Amino acid sequence: MTDTEAPALLTPETLLRHWQGHRHLTRRTIGTFPDDQLFSFSVGGMRPFGTLAWEMITTTTYLLNALKSDQWGWEGMSREERPQERAALLSAWDDLSARIDAELPGVSPILMTTEKDMPFGRQTPTSATFYIIDNEIHHRGQGFVYLRALGLEPPAFYER
Repeated sequence: MTDTEAPALLTPETLLRHWQGHRHLTRRTIGTFPDDQLFSFSVGGMRPFGTLAWEMITTTTYLLNALKSDQWGWEGMSREERPQERAALLSAWDDLSARIDAELPGVSPILMTTEKDMPFGRQTPTSATFYIIDNEIHHRGQGFVYLRALGLEPPAFYER
């Protein structure tokens, strides 16, 4: 097999499965928090996990909107106040997961590999997607610390 015949290391389907696996784990993390702690408990001055989860929704929504419109400026980043309720958070989470399933497979590979000026630096949309995933993993790690501080076992990180 030559390099030109080799299969792609990252297909749109592989990226989608990888991303949704992380989203599934983060959703389970949201569900592990007690209702009275999701939007109030923090450690060391960090923001509560519910607030972090809304940030993940905001950045993912920004990315999907930019992938659809090819508009990458700050004006695409929502600053709206979010409800401090688990049901609203999970509903928005699930709606966004469905949107990822519907929209990501249709994004042009050319768009995904063309550098753009974004609020978080010049990069390709593929790199920005991994940035969004990495940011989610980072914040989920904070959530795991919070859960342990509350005496709760976080979901197994490898069960995605």
